Amino acid sequence: MIRQHDATPGAGPSEQRETVLDPLRRAVLDARLARRWPVVRAGLDALYPPVAEALGEVLHQRAERFIADRDPALFRRDLQRDADPGWFQRSEQIGYVCYADRFAGSLAGVAEHLDHLERLGVTYLHVMPVLRAREGENDGGYAVVAYDEIEPALGTMDDLAALAGSLHGRGMNLCVDVVLNHTAAEHPWARRARQGDPVARGYYFFFPDRTMPDRYEATLREIFPTFAPGSFTWLEDCRQWVWTTFHEFQWDLNWSNPEVFAEFVDIMLGLAERGVDVLRLDAVPFLWKREGTSCENLPEVHVLLTTLRAVLAVAAPATIVKSEAIVAPDDLLAYLGAGQPPRHECDIGYDNQLMVQLWSSLAAGDARVMGHALGRMGHPPANAAWVNYVRCHDDIGWAVMDEDAAVAGWSGPAHRSFLNEFYSGRFPGSYATGEVFQFNPATGDGRISGSAAALCGIERARRTGDGAALDLACRRLELLYAVVYAYGGIPLVYMGDEIGLGNDHAYLDDPARRDDNRWMHRPAMDWAAAARAARAGTLEARLFDAFVALGRARRGAPALDAACPADVVDLGEPSVLCLSRTHPVHGRFVVLANVGLGPVAVSTDRLGLPAATLHHGSAAHLALGMVHLDSLGYAWLTPG
Repeated sequence: MIRQHDATPGAGPSEQRETVLDPLRRAVLDARLARRWPVVRAGLDALYPPVAEALGEVLHQRAERFIADRDPALFRRDLQRDADPGWFQRSEQIGYVCYADRFAGSLAGVAEHLDHLERLGVTYLHVMPVLRAREGENDGGYAVVAYDEIEPALGTMDDLAALAGSLHGRGMNLCVDVVLNHTAAEHPWARRARQGDPVARGYYFFFPDRTMPDRYEATLREIFPTFAPGSFTWLEDCRQWVWTTFHEFQWDLNWSNPEVFAEFVDIMLGLAERGVDVLRLDAVPFLWKREGTSCENLPEVHVLLTTLRAVLAVAAPATIVKSEAIVAPDDLLAYLGAGQPPRHECDIGYDNQLMVQLWSSLAAGDARVMGHALGRMGHPPANAAWVNYVRCHDDIGWAVMDEDAAVAGWSGPAHRSFLNEFYSGRFPGSYATGEVFQFNPATGDGRISGSAAALCGIERARRTGDGAALDLACRRLELLYAVVYAYGGIPLVYMGDEIGLGNDHAYLDDPARRDDNRWMHRPAMDWAAAARAARAGTLEARLFDAFVALGRARRGAPALDAACPADVVDLGEPSVLCLSRTHPVHGRFVVLANVGLGPVAVSTDRLGLPAATLHHGSAAHLALGMVHLDSLGYAWLTPG
């Protein structure tokens, strides 16, 4: 049975009421249904054929009620975004990522610090997990016990709506996480399932013995082999195994159950009604399970995401979706709708390939592998965009493919091992102060934790007082962000990078965090250091001013619209990455980035810019038809 709106499995239909739409909202709904409902029905037919018609009717009713009750200001925002669906692709978009408590204590505290973000040119704020999570260890907030409540220490749903309103008043957008793959073991659905409620058990995967778990695990990948091995957890009280891809306290949801789909439509619409502009859909590659596969990136995942997005686009088109799919490069573009037939799946998605290749090239002083990897991956569809970043809250997994590494004559495994050695500071001459995360001795694979300042060498140079080393370290950080800002899509600044925050080892004093060294690069915001950004001559001022200048230059370059993709140009210079864009109105835009420690000169004729203007750059200048890049220099060039 497909139930009407109710958040409690097995509770039965809720009270119905007649939905009354005024003529404008009725006309708007009808227009959206004509455009998008065929996508919804096709998705439901593919995923849930026995109940597709009934589920479609339930979702139709919910969308109609939602539009009838939609806040007038948010309804107007829906109309504006529906008329301008590419709003998130503009060069004016600049993102910032933080934990609310680490940034300012609470959601209300975040709202009090929006001046800081406005000075950086930020138009997109991603506040890391804010929905109520389990007490104690909770995977950084990704073990949710209530999708309709805010973590009490951070505030309330009204505070979330107030923050969204404050952001909207400044021309900014709010991004919030929705964990799709799993709930906490303490979620009400899970509690009822544990007590034997058959409806609630249908929301998860339960097994009475190891027969099926063993068959599944024959082809599954371990996500956290060190502190959370295996993908199933034994529940002694109910004598059942439950599927737990990530941690024993995170129970995987059964998305083949149409009730789960309906529940999450309600969850997403509830956040949209609070003014959330972007829903970051967490852990989406794992949503569908099939024996004999890795249970990652299955075709049903893409149908599911496309269908969820279409429902949201009918009811609340001001809210878009972002995929958190940290997968192999060859699987990335599918989450943005690439493939045959093309589809409108997630509007934006993380380009973890760019992040990995930037750090890889910086350590090697060689951009050839990066250029080859980026060049062969292809472009997002015209209606989607990358979200580009230098660092995030997670570790860096070295997704450097063997075939890409071979372009520079490198062994893939040896290069990945080198990157762990280099960024953990164990390689001779390394400037980095990161740490290896989740090393797997069986495979030799590992990842890296550490703040951007630590991995760029700022932390070590400040400790040693080496001015020359500090200058190079700052150049590294600016170079990384210069590529991210110019690559297309939405660039994200991770909290504290703009003032060079280093690693924070205080997590070792917290029993719930001490086994997870990713907390070292999740420091609390240092507002005293941020205040020093206003004092000329300080490190913080140097870095903050560089970010401000990058933002100003990006806003002044409409050719950076994400609908205009970046192509890699091979200049035959091993240390130089060259990106070229051609906008139908604004013309050419070329980016040069020298990841090496020696000077390089490139002819503007080779760039197809015989009369070039240096739009923005650092450690770079134009002279006599040549672009000169010093060590770790970069240049943004336009015709003129």
